[in-house]
Amino acid sequence: MLEEVERWLTRRSWSCDDRPLNRLTDARAADPRRTSVSVVLPALNEEATVGAIVATIRRELMEKVRLVDELVVIDSGSTDATAAVARAAGARVVHRDAILPRIPALPGKGEVLWRSLLVTSGEIVCFVDADLKDFSADFVSGTVGPLLTDPALQFVKAMYDRPLGGRAGQGGRVTELVARPLLNLHWPQLAGFVQPLGGEYAVRRSLLERLPFPVGYGVELGLLVDALHTVGLDALGQVDVGVRVHRHQDGQALGRMAAAIYRTAQLRLSRGHLVRPALTQFERGEDGFVPRTHAVDTEERPPMREIAEYAERHAA
Repeated sequence: MLEEVERWLTRRSWSCDDRPLNRLTDARAADPRRTSVSVVLPALNEEATVGAIVATIRRELMEKVRLVDELVVIDSGSTDATAAVARAAGARVVHRDAILPRIPALPGKGEVLWRSLLVTSGEIVCFVDADLKDFSADFVSGTVGPLLTDPALQFVKAMYDRPLGGRAGQGGRVTELVARPLLNLHWPQLAGFVQPLGGEYAVRRSLLERLPFPVGYGVELGLLVDALHTVGLDALGQVDVGVRVHRHQDGQALGRMAAAIYRTAQLRLSRGHLVRPALTQFERGEDGFVPRTHAVDTEERPPMREIAEYAERHAA
Protein backbone atom coordinates (compact mmCIF):
# COMPACT_ATOMS: atom_id res chain seq x y z
CA MET A 1 0.00 0.00 0.00
CA LEU A 2 1.26 3.49 -0.82
CA GLU A 3 2.50 5.57 2.10
CA GLU A 4 0.04 8.24 1.01
CA VAL A 5 -2.81 5.76 1.44
CA GLU A 6 -1.55 4.63 4.83
CA ARG A 7 -1.60 8.25 6.00
CA TRP A 8 -5.05 8.70 4.47
CA LEU A 9 -6.37 5.70 6.36
CA THR A 10 -5.41 7.26 9.69
CA ARG A 11 -6.81 10.70 8.77
CA ARG A 12 -9.88 9.92 6.68
CA SER A 13 -11.35 6.73 8.18
CA TRP A 14 -13.72 6.98 11.12
CA SER A 15 -16.42 5.21 13.09
CA CYS A 16 -19.95 6.58 13.10
CA ASP A 17 -19.55 6.95 16.89
CA ASP A 18 -16.87 9.59 16.35
CA ARG A 19 -19.52 12.18 15.51
CA PRO A 20 -22.56 12.00 17.83
CA LEU A 21 -25.84 13.36 16.53
CA ASN A 22 -25.77 16.46 18.72
CA ARG A 23 -22.47 17.48 17.11
CA LEU A 24 -24.01 17.06 13.67
CA THR A 25 -27.14 19.04 14.47
CA ASP A 26 -25.00 21.83 15.94
CA ALA A 27 -22.99 21.92 12.71
CA ARG A 28 -26.20 22.12 10.71
CA ALA A 29 -27.57 24.92 12.84
CA ALA A 30 -24.41 26.95 12.33
CA ASP A 31 -24.85 26.99 8.54
CA PRO A 32 -28.22 25.50 7.51
CA ARG A 33 -28.07 26.66 3.89
CA ARG A 34 -24.81 24.87 3.14
CA THR A 35 -25.66 21.76 5.13
CA SER A 36 -29.08 20.76 3.79
CA VAL A 37 -29.32 16.98 3.33
CA SER A 38 -31.25 14.91 0.80
CA VAL A 39 -31.45 11.12 1.14
CA VAL A 40 -32.14 9.16 -2.04
CA LEU A 41 -33.16 5.49 -2.23
CA PRO A 42 -33.06 3.96 -5.72
CA ALA A 43 -35.64 1.17 -5.69
CA LEU A 44 -36.76 -1.62 -7.99
CA ASN A 45 -39.14 -4.19 -6.51
CA GLU A 46 -38.06 -3.66 -2.91
CA GLU A 47 -41.44 -3.74 -1.14
CA ALA A 48 -40.07 -6.11 1.52
CA THR A 49 -37.40 -3.71 2.79
CA VAL A 50 -37.94 -0.15 1.58
CA GLY A 51 -40.65 0.70 4.13
CA ALA A 52 -38.52 -0.11 7.17
CA ILE A 53 -35.60 1.92 5.78
CA VAL A 54 -37.79 4.94 5.11
CA ALA A 55 -39.50 4.70 8.49
CA THR A 56 -36.16 4.51 10.33
CA ILE A 57 -34.73 7.54 8.55
CA ARG A 58 -37.88 9.58 9.18
CA ARG A 59 -38.10 8.65 12.84
CA GLU A 60 -34.43 8.92 13.77
CA LEU A 61 -33.16 11.71 11.50
CA MET A 62 -36.18 13.84 10.61
CA GLU A 63 -38.41 13.69 13.71
CA LYS A 64 -36.18 12.98 16.72
CA VAL A 65 -33.47 15.25 15.32
CA ARG A 66 -33.45 17.48 12.25
CA LEU A 67 -30.57 16.06 10.24
CA VAL A 68 -32.29 15.11 6.97
CA ASP A 69 -34.35 17.64 5.01
CA GLU A 70 -35.85 15.43 2.33
CA LEU A 71 -36.23 11.72 1.78
CA VAL A 72 -36.90 10.60 -1.78
CA VAL A 73 -37.44 7.13 -3.22
CA ILE A 74 -36.83 6.94 -6.97
CA ASP A 75 -38.88 4.04 -8.32
CA SER A 76 -37.22 2.64 -11.42
CA GLY A 77 -40.21 0.68 -12.69
CA SER A 78 -41.25 -1.61 -9.85
CA THR A 79 -43.98 -4.15 -10.55
CA ASP A 80 -44.68 -4.76 -6.86
CA ALA A 81 -45.88 -2.40 -4.11
CA THR A 82 -42.54 -0.63 -3.64
CA ALA A 83 -43.94 2.83 -4.38
CA ALA A 84 -46.99 2.43 -2.16
CA VAL A 85 -44.98 1.02 0.74
CA ALA A 86 -42.39 3.79 0.52
CA ARG A 87 -45.04 6.49 0.34
CA ALA A 88 -46.94 5.05 3.31
CA ALA A 89 -43.71 5.02 5.35
CA GLY A 90 -43.18 8.73 4.71
CA ALA A 91 -41.01 9.11 1.62
CA ARG A 92 -41.66 11.26 -1.41
CA VAL A 93 -41.80 8.81 -4.31
CA VAL A 94 -40.85 9.84 -7.84
CA HIS A 95 -40.93 7.52 -10.81
CA ARG A 96 -37.73 7.46 -12.83
CA ASP A 97 -39.60 8.10 -16.09
CA ALA A 98 -41.17 11.30 -14.74
CA ILE A 99 -37.75 12.91 -14.36
CA LEU A 100 -36.29 14.60 -17.45
CA PRO A 101 -38.80 12.92 -19.80
CA ARG A 102 -37.20 14.39 -22.94
CA ILE A 103 -34.33 11.92 -22.44
CA PRO A 104 -35.68 8.35 -22.53
CA ALA A 105 -34.63 6.45 -19.41
CA LEU A 106 -32.19 3.58 -19.62
CA PRO A 107 -32.32 0.62 -17.23
CA GLY A 108 -29.80 0.70 -14.42
CA LYS A 109 -29.04 2.01 -10.96
CA GLY A 110 -26.71 4.74 -12.17
CA GLU A 111 -29.45 6.17 -14.36
CA VAL A 112 -31.70 6.55 -11.30
CA LEU A 113 -28.99 8.18 -9.19
CA TRP A 114 -28.20 10.64 -11.99
CA ARG A 115 -31.84 11.62 -12.43
CA SER A 116 -32.31 12.02 -8.68
CA LEU A 117 -30.22 15.20 -8.77
CA LEU A 118 -33.05 16.90 -10.68
CA VAL A 119 -35.69 16.20 -8.02
CA THR A 120 -33.68 16.84 -4.86
CA SER A 121 -32.37 20.08 -3.43
CA GLY A 122 -29.93 19.23 -0.63
CA GLU A 123 -26.39 20.53 -0.79
CA ILE A 124 -25.39 17.09 0.52
CA VAL A 125 -26.88 14.04 -1.22
CA CYS A 126 -26.83 10.68 0.56
CA PHE A 127 -27.54 7.50 -1.41
CA VAL A 128 -28.84 4.38 0.35
CA ASP A 129 -29.70 1.06 -1.30
CA ALA A 130 -33.32 -0.01 -0.77
CA ASP A 131 -32.68 -3.73 -0.16
CA LEU A 132 -30.98 -3.40 3.25
CA LYS A 133 -32.24 -5.49 6.15
CA ASP A 134 -31.92 -4.57 9.84
CA PHE A 135 -31.26 -1.02 8.68
CA SER A 136 -29.62 1.50 10.99
CA ALA A 137 -29.79 5.28 10.66
CA ASP A 138 -26.01 5.21 11.15
CA PHE A 139 -25.72 4.51 7.41
CA VAL A 140 -26.97 8.06 6.83
CA SER A 141 -25.65 10.00 9.81
CA GLY A 142 -22.29 8.23 9.58
CA THR A 143 -21.64 9.20 5.95
CA VAL A 144 -23.21 12.65 6.15
CA GLY A 145 -21.41 13.53 9.39
CA PRO A 146 -17.91 14.22 8.03
CA LEU A 147 -19.34 16.48 5.32
CA LEU A 148 -21.19 18.52 7.98
CA THR A 149 -18.14 18.94 10.19
CA ASP A 150 -15.28 19.28 7.70
CA PRO A 151 -15.66 21.58 4.70
CA ALA A 152 -12.61 20.02 3.04
CA LEU A 153 -14.39 16.70 2.56
CA GLN A 154 -16.41 16.06 -0.59
CA PHE A 155 -17.26 12.35 -0.76
CA VAL A 156 -17.72 9.85 2.10
CA LYS A 157 -18.45 6.13 1.71
CA ALA A 158 -19.79 3.73 4.32
CA MET A 159 -17.68 0.73 5.24
CA TYR A 160 -19.02 -2.35 6.97
CA ASP A 161 -18.82 -6.10 7.32
CA ARG A 162 -20.83 -8.07 4.74
CA PRO A 163 -21.80 -11.53 6.01
CA LEU A 164 -22.85 -14.28 3.60
CA GLY A 165 -24.40 -17.58 4.64
CA GLY A 166 -23.84 -16.79 8.29
CA ARG A 167 -20.12 -16.18 7.80
CA ALA A 168 -18.64 -12.75 8.45
CA GLY A 169 -16.71 -11.05 5.70
CA GLN A 170 -17.79 -13.38 2.90
CA GLY A 171 -20.09 -10.94 1.09
CA GLY A 172 -18.89 -8.48 -1.51
CA ARG A 173 -17.74 -11.09 -3.98
CA VAL A 174 -17.56 -8.71 -6.93
CA THR A 175 -15.63 -6.26 -4.77
CA GLU A 176 -13.00 -8.82 -3.85
CA LEU A 177 -12.72 -10.54 -7.24
CA VAL A 178 -13.02 -7.56 -9.58
CA ALA A 179 -13.13 -4.08 -8.06
CA ARG A 180 -10.37 -4.38 -5.47
CA PRO A 181 -7.81 -5.85 -7.90
CA LEU A 182 -8.66 -3.17 -10.48
CA LEU A 183 -8.30 -0.35 -7.97
CA ASN A 184 -5.06 -1.67 -6.48
CA LEU A 185 -3.48 -2.14 -9.88
CA HIS A 186 -4.70 0.98 -11.66
CA TRP A 187 -5.79 3.47 -8.98
CA PRO A 188 -3.66 2.53 -5.96
CA GLN A 189 -4.66 5.74 -4.19
CA LEU A 190 -8.09 4.16 -3.75
CA ALA A 191 -6.75 0.90 -2.29
CA GLY A 192 -7.72 2.02 1.22
CA PHE A 193 -11.46 1.93 0.58
CA VAL A 194 -12.99 -1.03 2.41
CA GLN A 195 -16.22 -1.04 0.38
CA PRO A 196 -15.54 0.75 -2.92
CA LEU A 197 -18.72 -0.66 -4.50
CA GLY A 198 -20.98 -0.04 -1.50
CA GLY A 199 -24.25 1.72 -2.27
CA GLU A 200 -24.26 3.93 0.83
CA TYR A 201 -22.35 7.19 0.50
CA ALA A 202 -22.80 10.94 0.85
CA VAL A 203 -21.45 13.52 -1.60
CA ARG A 204 -21.61 17.27 -1.93
CA ARG A 205 -23.95 18.26 -4.75
CA SER A 206 -21.29 20.62 -6.09
CA LEU A 207 -19.15 17.55 -6.84
CA LEU A 208 -21.90 15.20 -8.03
CA GLU A 209 -23.13 17.64 -10.63
CA ARG A 210 -19.64 17.70 -12.19
CA LEU A 211 -19.30 13.92 -12.60
CA PRO A 212 -20.49 11.61 -15.40
CA PHE A 213 -22.70 8.73 -14.25
CA PRO A 214 -22.39 5.22 -15.70
CA VAL A 215 -26.02 4.15 -16.05
CA GLY A 216 -25.62 0.64 -14.62
CA TYR A 217 -23.68 -1.35 -12.03
CA GLY A 218 -20.47 0.53 -12.75
CA VAL A 219 -21.76 3.73 -11.17
CA GLU A 220 -20.10 3.30 -7.78
CA LEU A 221 -16.66 2.56 -9.19
CA GLY A 222 -17.02 5.31 -11.79
CA LEU A 223 -18.01 7.98 -9.29
CA LEU A 224 -15.20 7.01 -6.91
CA VAL A 225 -12.50 7.07 -9.59
CA ASP A 226 -13.77 10.31 -11.10
CA ALA A 227 -14.05 11.95 -7.67
CA LEU A 228 -10.41 11.06 -7.01
CA HIS A 229 -9.34 12.74 -10.22
CA THR A 230 -11.61 15.75 -9.64
CA VAL A 231 -11.00 16.64 -5.98
CA GLY A 232 -8.09 14.45 -4.84
CA LEU A 233 -7.73 11.71 -2.25
CA ASP A 234 -7.76 13.97 0.80
CA ALA A 235 -11.31 15.11 -0.05
CA LEU A 236 -12.53 11.51 0.20
CA GLY A 237 -13.29 9.55 3.38
CA GLN A 238 -15.00 6.48 4.80
CA VAL A 239 -16.96 5.69 7.96
CA ASP A 240 -17.49 2.34 9.71
CA VAL A 241 -21.23 1.80 10.24
CA GLY A 242 -21.12 -1.81 11.41
CA VAL A 243 -22.79 -4.59 9.44
CA ARG A 244 -24.65 -4.51 6.11
CA VAL A 245 -27.23 -7.23 5.47
CA HIS A 246 -29.04 -7.32 2.15
CA ARG A 247 -30.38 -9.58 -0.57
CA HIS A 248 -27.52 -11.38 -2.33
CA GLN A 249 -27.44 -11.83 -6.09
CA ASP A 250 -26.95 -15.17 -7.79
CA GLY A 251 -23.72 -16.03 -9.60
CA GLN A 252 -24.88 -15.03 -13.06
CA ALA A 253 -26.14 -11.64 -11.88
CA LEU A 254 -22.76 -11.13 -10.23
CA GLY A 255 -21.08 -11.98 -13.53
CA ARG A 256 -23.05 -9.27 -15.31
CA MET A 257 -22.21 -6.84 -12.54
CA ALA A 258 -18.53 -7.70 -12.80
CA ALA A 259 -18.53 -7.15 -16.56
CA ALA A 260 -20.13 -3.72 -16.18
CA ILE A 261 -17.60 -2.74 -13.52
CA TYR A 262 -14.70 -3.91 -15.64
CA ARG A 263 -16.07 -1.97 -18.58
CA THR A 264 -16.37 1.16 -16.45
CA ALA A 265 -12.74 0.79 -15.38
CA GLN A 266 -11.58 0.07 -18.92
CA LEU A 267 -13.27 3.19 -20.23
CA ARG A 268 -11.55 5.31 -17.62
CA LEU A 269 -8.20 3.75 -18.34
CA SER A 270 -8.25 4.23 -22.09
CA ARG A 271 -11.33 6.32 -22.92
CA GLY A 272 -11.59 3.92 -25.83
CA HIS A 273 -14.27 1.47 -26.96
CA LEU A 274 -14.75 -2.16 -26.16
CA VAL A 275 -14.50 -4.47 -29.15
CA ARG A 276 -17.63 -6.31 -28.04
CA PRO A 277 -19.61 -4.84 -25.13
CA ALA A 278 -21.43 -8.08 -24.35
CA LEU A 279 -21.15 -10.99 -21.93
CA THR A 280 -22.18 -14.56 -22.74
CA GLN A 281 -23.15 -16.83 -19.84
CA PHE A 282 -24.46 -20.40 -19.81
CA GLU A 283 -27.52 -21.99 -18.26
CA ARG A 284 -28.33 -25.68 -18.27
CA GLY A 285 -31.42 -26.48 -20.32
CA GLU A 286 -33.19 -29.70 -21.23
CA ASP A 287 -30.68 -30.44 -23.98
CA GLY A 288 -27.51 -29.19 -22.32
CA PHE A 289 -25.99 -25.78 -21.75
CA VAL A 290 -27.70 -22.85 -23.42
CA PRO A 291 -25.78 -19.61 -24.08
CA ARG A 292 -27.38 -16.34 -22.95
CA THR A 293 -25.78 -13.11 -24.11
CA HIS A 294 -26.30 -9.87 -22.19
CA ALA A 295 -25.31 -6.37 -23.21
CA VAL A 296 -22.72 -4.78 -20.93
CA ASP A 297 -23.63 -1.23 -19.94
CA THR A 298 -21.94 1.10 -22.41
CA GLU A 299 -23.83 4.31 -21.72
CA GLU A 300 -22.86 7.13 -19.41
CA ARG A 301 -24.84 10.23 -18.57
CA PRO A 302 -23.00 13.56 -18.78
CA PRO A 303 -22.34 15.71 -15.72
CA MET A 304 -25.70 17.02 -14.52
CA ARG A 305 -24.59 20.65 -14.71
CA GLU A 306 -24.50 20.23 -18.51
CA ILE A 307 -28.25 19.47 -18.60
CA ALA A 308 -30.29 22.58 -19.48
CA GLU A 309 -33.17 21.79 -17.13
CA TYR A 310 -30.79 21.43 -14.19
CA ALA A 311 -28.94 24.64 -15.01
CA GLU A 312 -32.23 26.55 -15.31
CA ARG A 313 -33.49 25.20 -12.01
CA HIS A 314 -30.36 26.24 -10.13
CA ALA A 315 -30.22 29.64 -11.81
CA ALA A 316 -33.76 30.43 -10.66
